[in-house]
Parts: sequence; structure tokens; C-alpha cells
Amino acid sequence: QIAKAIAKFPNLTLSLEANLKPHLQWMSGLGMDCSQIAKAIARHPQVLAYSLEANLKPKAQLLCERGFTNAEIASTLAKAPQLFGLISKRLAHRTSLLQAQGLLTETSLRSAMVMSDAKFAARFE
Repeated sequence: QIAKAIAKFPNLTLSLEANLKPHLQWMSGLGMDCSQIAKAIARHPQVLAYSLEANLKPKAQLLCERGFTNAEIASTLAKAPQLFGLISKRLAHRTSLLQAQGLLTETSLRSAMVMSDAKFAARFE
């Protein structure tokens, strides 16, 4: 399943040592099971090319600071891995507003992050 997903993106250059192993270990360390990892990669293979240190870990840490458990971060990554590729400033701003209003959940996060800036502002600011 993972190989098929990666094969759909021939421009995605991945190394077993530099990308696959560290990413799979990190995902597993979050508590993701094999099924969740496969689901995340099948949905958005590019997640394997995201920098662990500059992208994935800081965004997971931000969600942790906003009250997400590792299980919730793992679930979000499995269901919507593309969120981890979005601009950090946008994620921080939107999670902050949702949290301040008592609305921050996995579901609200996924919905809010795909909204246009205008629609988000009209609904939450």
C-alpha cells in the first residue's frame, strides 16, 4: 500500500535511511500503529519528504502545547497528513483562536485548516 502511494509521485525523492526509517520511527513513537502509518502515507505520500526537525516535530509539539495528546496527534496525522505540510504560522494562529473559543478538537482542526482565510475569519474571528 505504501509503495503504491509513493509510486504515484515519481518526483518524490526518498531515501530509506534519510526519509523512510526516521519518519516511520517517529510516527511509531507517536503511537501510530502500522495501519495508521500506512493510511497517512497512502493519503499524502509527501509527508515522508517533510523535514522531521523543521516541520513534523515542531507542528506535533504545537498541537501538544494546545492540549492534544500523542494519540490525538497520531490520529490527526493518519487522517489528514497534509495538515503537517501547511505553514506553521497559519497552524499556530488557527489553533490558538480555536483553543481560546473552546473549540479545538481533531475534527475542528481539520475543518478549520482547509477553510479559506476569509471563511475562517468570518466564522471564528
